[in-house]
Amino acid sequence: MSLAHGYAAQDAHSPLAPFTFERRSPGPNDVRIEILYSGICHSDLHQARDHWSGALYPMVPGHEIIGRVAEVGAQVTKFKVGDYAGVGCMVDSCRHCEHCNADLEQYCAEGATWTYNSKLRNSEELAFGGYSDHIVVEERFVVKVSPKLDLKAVAPLLCAGITTYSPLRHWQVGPGQKVGVIGLGGLGHMGVKFAKAMGAHVVMITSTPDKGQDAKRLGADEVLVSRDKDAMAAHAGSFDFLLNTIPVGHDVNPYVALLKRDATMVLVGALTELEPALRGVNLMFGRKRISGSAIGGMAETQEMMDFCAEHGIVSDVEMVPIQQVNEAYERLLKNDVRYRFVIDMASLERG
Repeated sequence: MSLAHGYAAQDAHSPLAPFTFERRSPGPNDVRIEILYSGICHSDLHQARDHWSGALYPMVPGHEIIGRVAEVGAQVTKFKVGDYAGVGCMVDSCRHCEHCNADLEQYCAEGATWTYNSKLRNSEELAFGGYSDHIVVEERFVVKVSPKLDLKAVAPLLCAGITTYSPLRHWQVGPGQKVGVIGLGGLGHMGVKFAKAMGAHVVMITSTPDKGQDAKRLGADEVLVSRDKDAMAAHAGSFDFLLNTIPVGHDVNPYVALLKRDATMVLVGALTELEPALRGVNLMFGRKRISGSAIGGMAETQEMMDFCAEHGIVSDVEMVPIQQVNEAYERLLKNDVRYRFVIDMASLERG
């Protein structure tokens, strides 16, 4: 066992505060990672404050983890001490169901073991996340990170990155396609970067006109303001694919109208009910599809990391010390970040 230091929420109403706990000693297939950077995801806030119910306390959030390998088990083959490594939203799965066998561990039939707010496999012991100085994870659930990339800006790729990369790859987005990214935030800004790097003609679809200039800086070819009915009508039936990153329930009907026949809109942001209701006729006439997607399996996450290294893609980040994590949460509530907070875990040493 090793003593770990981090920040934790003790209940849904208390601020995150210093917390000491134990990590397991590395087993033969494990990697111990010294955490350098930990991204702050909006879901960290939701789970720490039990917005989705069922939270497990004490909770050490963090599933966008970048660090340096400090120790490897005797049977580890992918990593050596000193390598840069990443850990995302999950740290285990059943490993034998059809989904795990297809490298889609996020859809594990028995449920994936999440990096935090979860119990370790076949145990009552809580899993603690990346707002801490180190973590021990089985090598299957660790990805290699290229030192060519800005490591602090790599952290959000482990959630925001793979959440947007996976559907773009699955639906084979590429040259000659017109792709819309709906919503410019932590997910949306990565969707724009990936779709552009894949060769698509990218349209940022936003309700906020003043985000247009930044969308083009990120790589968007056009900006479509969703509140402009005439502009929406001009784009009707013209999109090959829509990546919908809006994180709350909303009216999807105007976006369905943008799709070509047989085209797809994928939801990656909204976990709650869609209101008002979807009108079936909007799907039937045009044989259009609405689907969903959740992060990516480990093989695909490594593929994404390699793609980012090849194309020089990272997130736009704002660095914060761990001591300001509660202030960062308050700013998240106001959408006051462009586009992801990342904690410099070296700040833990400053108390």
